[in-house]
Amino acid sequence: MSRPQRALISRGEVWEADIPGVGRHPVVIVTRDSVVPILSSIVCVLVTSSFRGHVAEVELGGGEGLDRSSAANCDNVFTLPKRVLTRRRGALGPMKLAELDRALLVALGLG
Repeated sequence: MSRPQRALISRGEVWEADIPGVGRHPVVIVTRDSVVPILSSIVCVLVTSSFRGHVAEVELGGGEGLDRSSAANCDNVFTLPKRVLTRRRGALGPMKLAELDRALLVALGLG
């Protein structure tokens, strides 16, 4: 009997993750798609219900699969093992993904 296949993971998707030391939290995947299949860990941005409106945040909500208004906080970037991703919640559309790219540039001091 074969094992069920794990869902594909893509950049810009919102996933529920069991984050060690933090607990269950949504995250946005920021690792580029071309390397996701070969890595055991991926880069994520924490999603929080605290939205402060600063330039390194992207406002998210129901359109991205979340239960309430939230923010992808690009000042909180970290690497997680793919095995801690428990459920795909949704995904950022093209405009939100462009906002995420700009926020990452600011947060990482690249723009």
